[in-house]
Amino acid sequence: MLEVVLVDDETKALQSLSWELTNFSNEIKVVATFQDPFEALGYLEKHTPDCLFLDIEMPTMDGFQFIQKLINKEFPVVITTAYNQYAIKALKNEAIDYLLKPIDSDDLKETIKKIKKYNLKHNTTERLEKILMNFNSNSLDKKIIFNTDGKLLFLESDEILYAESDGNYSTIFLVDGQKIVLTKKLKEVNEILPEDSFFRIHNSYIINLNKIKEFLKTDGYVVLKSNHKIPVSRQKKSDFLDML
Repeated sequence: MLEVVLVDDETKALQSLSWELTNFSNEIKVVATFQDPFEALGYLEKHTPDCLFLDIEMPTMDGFQFIQKLINKEFPVVITTAYNQYAIKALKNEAIDYLLKPIDSDDLKETIKKIKKYNLKHNTTERLEKILMNFNSNSLDKKIIFNTDGKLLFLESDEILYAESDGNYSTIFLVDGQKIVLTKKLKEVNEILPEDSFFRIHNSYIINLNKIKEFLKTDGYVVLKSNHKIPVSRQKKSDFLDML
């Protein structure tokens, strides 16, 4: 059974799509519908459907802005619209398909095939990921694991300089100059990093304690061996000195 969520600002469009989907196949169940995209974003932070059917033309937030604001992206997105000029942009925004309203039953049939194929591949990847995670947790030489860009990165603590917050995203800065962007808040990153080597020195920064070169007490900055200058918040200063 495919559980799907629908987002469209028009009541009739929601009702029509819901009817088409549920009457097309007994394998499809519409679990939630939203006219307000902000309510839909809140729902999708806590729930992972098998697919999201998303309208483009919405007054408070268009569909592409909606996709960019999604925190949980562990499901395929199908764009639905009455305007055919959005096809290329839809695919560039990682939608797996594009349906023109009114939706043709043959087009819908092909879309359902794509959804099933996507979810089968995703579920297989997820199982493999769990196996690797379990292997790592039982290993004597444990790595720090980050999930990004469709791959798992296994890193040593010594490879990481610091992490920086960017709202709902975080960037990991490595010793070799690479940057890794994660779809995780800094709080979540902090929970992954080993507390004996890393410290959240500021609301926006976590540093590797082994990479500190200088602490400028008067200015309230830490200088890393890479010469990156990281601010120390007043609230964290006392705890930071205790760690040292």
